[in-house]
Amino acid sequence: MSQSPWLSRLHSQPERHGDQRSGFQRDKARILHSAAFRRLQAKTQVLGVGMNDFHRTRLTHSLEAAQIGTGIASLLQQKFPQLADELDLNDSLIEALCLAHDIGHPPFGHGGEVALNYMMREYGGFEGNGQTFRILTKLELYTADAGMNLCRRTLLGLVKYPGLLSELQAPSQPGKEPTPPKLKDWIPAKGLFDDDKEVFDWLLQPLSENDRTLFTTAVHQPDVHAKTRYKSFDCSIMELADDIAYSIHDLEDAIVTGIVTKEKFIRLVYEPIKALNLDGLSPAMYQLTEQLFSDRHYHRKDAIGALVNRFITATEIDRSDEHFEEPLLQYNAVLPQPFADALGLFKQFVYEQVIQSYEVQVMEFKGQQLVMALFAAFSADPMRLLPENTQARWIDAEKHRQGMRIIADYIAGMTDEFASRLYNQLFLPKSSSGQSLNGFTY
Repeated sequence: MSQSPWLSRLHSQPERHGDQRSGFQRDKARILHSAAFRRLQAKTQVLGVGMNDFHRTRLTHSLEAAQIGTGIASLLQQKFPQLADELDLNDSLIEALCLAHDIGHPPFGHGGEVALNYMMREYGGFEGNGQTFRILTKLELYTADAGMNLCRRTLLGLVKYPGLLSELQAPSQPGKEPTPPKLKDWIPAKGLFDDDKEVFDWLLQPLSENDRTLFTTAVHQPDVHAKTRYKSFDCSIMELADDIAYSIHDLEDAIVTGIVTKEKFIRLVYEPIKALNLDGLSPAMYQLTEQLFSDRHYHRKDAIGALVNRFITATEIDRSDEHFEEPLLQYNAVLPQPFADALGLFKQFVYEQVIQSYEVQVMEFKGQQLVMALFAAFSADPMRLLPENTQARWIDAEKHRQGMRIIADYIAGMTDEFASRLYNQLFLPKSSSGQSLNGFTY
């Protein structure tokens, strides 16, 4: 019996003697033991690393998303047993996707992503999800030139936006830029780098021509980035778990640190959700609100758990588009619209009251200036300032005029602390740290 093409890898690798794990279990292990995953412990999630010792980092967020993702998978296996079996829904696969989904994000959160996109504006742009794909398939040194060499289905599940940036980028960008630039005008399109088109083409090989065309279609509107329309079944579970973790768990950080108030939560979340009349959620919102803002930690944890559980148990499987031939593209995990609206209220609240808060915006601005300064220094004199292993990659890439992508790889792989320390060594008269910066790859 021939193996499914979705279990194949870029490079075939023999299994170790006695290894009884599935391909997805091996993928999860590669992700867990990767340097890129470890660096998430010191990368900003919402609140900046170092603001306190309570808040979440990219690492803890990814662990929570993995827990939610496996919860969704178990729920769907019980609610839709026949369909889940036909789609071969796999807990280890979903856990791997959730663990890996943020490893491409640069230091200083989405602010750092925008800053890198601005600096890469003439060299193909930068986007965190595209960098995740690049790390998995090229940069992480499990193989000579295939990254972690994950199963094709694992990679498909990590492509949230199946399109190339050159095809999704808005046709016009701002003209003359102020100094410093107005970075909100440089939020990237969501997609993959053109530099990685060859691997993307390999990923889509099992699909029919019709499915490839449909899967990579995007919605175009004047003067804004185009948006892809579809994602695989596995990816839809991962993305839903990510949204729940961001909207509910990250809210806890904001409450504990005092960034949000009970009064604003009542007005912007509690009252609109109560008006939705959602079974199992709207009637409980009064008690949940009291628990969330209680001075007793266990009350707040109970409320967070109840909210997460309600969104998990509301999840369903729906047909994404009947025109797909591939089952993994035909179906998505979704929340019924009223519950999607409710989760959207939590998500919007975190965005407006936390991410857009003065404290977070000041730290984001500072991180952006730091990222741009590092990029400018490295691009001005790469053979002097890049570490030896990165110099070698830069020299090879420059033969194809792709050296700037190597610099973006290097900066994107940094933790917040590493980037700050390197900035201090390069630009301040006396470094606050005597630690060595050698040995960093990418």
